[in-house]
Amino acid sequence: MNTILVIDDDDQLRISFCKLLKEENYAVISAASGEAGIEIVKQNVLDLVVLDMRLPGINGMETFNRIKQIDSKLPVIIITAYGTTQIAIEATKMGAYDYVLKPFDVPEMLNLIEQAIEAGYFMRSPVKVDAAPDQESGDVIIGQSKLMQDVYKSIGRVSQTDANVLILGESGTGKELVARAVYQHGIRSDKAFLIINCVAIPENLLESELFGYEKGAFTGASQRHIGKIEQADGGTVFLDEIGDMPLNIQGKILRLLQEKSIERLGGDETISVDVRIIAATNKKLEQAVKDKKFREDLYFRLKVVTIELPPLRDRREDINGLISYYMAKFSNELKVGNPSLQKEALTRLNHYDWPGNIRELSNLIQKVLIFNRGAPISITDLEQVIDTKEKINSTEEIQLNDIKDWVRQLLSKSSESYRFDDIIDMVASIVVVEALKITNGNRSQAAKLLSVSRPTLHAKIDKYNIKLKTEILD
Repeated sequence: MNTILVIDDDDQLRISFCKLLKEENYAVISAASGEAGIEIVKQNVLDLVVLDMRLPGINGMETFNRIKQIDSKLPVIIITAYGTTQIAIEATKMGAYDYVLKPFDVPEMLNLIEQAIEAGYFMRSPVKVDAAPDQESGDVIIGQSKLMQDVYKSIGRVSQTDANVLILGESGTGKELVARAVYQHGIRSDKAFLIINCVAIPENLLESELFGYEKGAFTGASQRHIGKIEQADGGTVFLDEIGDMPLNIQGKILRLLQEKSIERLGGDETISVDVRIIAATNKKLEQAVKDKKFREDLYFRLKVVTIELPPLRDRREDINGLISYYMAKFSNELKVGNPSLQKEALTRLNHYDWPGNIRELSNLIQKVLIFNRGAPISITDLEQVIDTKEKINSTEEIQLNDIKDWVRQLLSKSSESYRFDDIIDMVASIVVVEALKITNGNRSQAAKLLSVSRPTLHAKIDKYNIKLKTEILD
């Protein structure tokens, strides 16, 4: 359970906000002054601080500075009234995760909190190589094959430089873990590490998220906003799925790499920024360059050092180690006995091609443990959760036909018309509800089950107005 400290002298707001956070399954500590909040930071392991700028005694900025002296990687979200916005902007430029104006939108605030906690985890949680599946040990890159040994050597060599890094590999091969390992072993490891997923953020918002904007830059831009690149000054920015970045934004990233400077949207001030760029993609960038979908000059600027992660099917000698790791890890998390794998089941896993790579293997192990609850795992158990074409063509054929019949009935209703997106939303809401039912309402486990981030799942819960109380289990 993540622990959040709320520092605000407004008793009514602080009490109601803490109540809301507890309903969202966070552990919450509160303080009415900066001095009290600082003492709590000294004495507790926290995942996030939500800090008001206007406080009695020492003010919010001084409180923020002292918190950062105690723990430079503890994420802090500033909440502020309009009158103290400029101070909040300065705090963001000095390392605050973000700032929010009072009164804030609750769903947006909760989503921002999840993002900030995740960012803090990525900065503070170590990425280890072939470590034991201890819940407290952070994340692990597993593999002793020659291909993975080459990856480890590359991480070690590039970490002690300031060179840009391009990480290539299919989806699910662990590109984010490698990026974090490069950061954590690097010369900027005491500074910020911010992740921008170029696919997860809508194109019309990506530019402002990266570079920030000035007041009046567009409708709704009521105050200046600092972008993630400026916020990470001195640290590292990880551009995930950069192969999907729009061409117009690619040009601005190129300028950042060449000139070490940016401009906010709607502004003409040149802002010097010193960040290290780590980028990753599952796209074939050389082909994208030929197809005029990726800038050639940016491609060569990024690939100063390239780390290519092999697909799991090319390093089958690592499969048994990965299975053992995830069996132990998820048995601990789910609080079930660590079952054995029958010989036929283990053989099946070793001969499977794993199109989703390590992410698919991880999800499969978690699913089979959820359904099996500690009994020895047979090949039949695997076939109930494994995603293969032959399974789709056999055991799930009847279920797929049921879905097809439902869609036909929906489309054939003469009194109503359905857009494609409407039908997709209907199906997606059912999938989210069922994932929450399977995991007894645990959103973290449901997100893993669906291979999405927790903020993405939270956004879908809001979009489909899914209740998270006991009715989800009915």
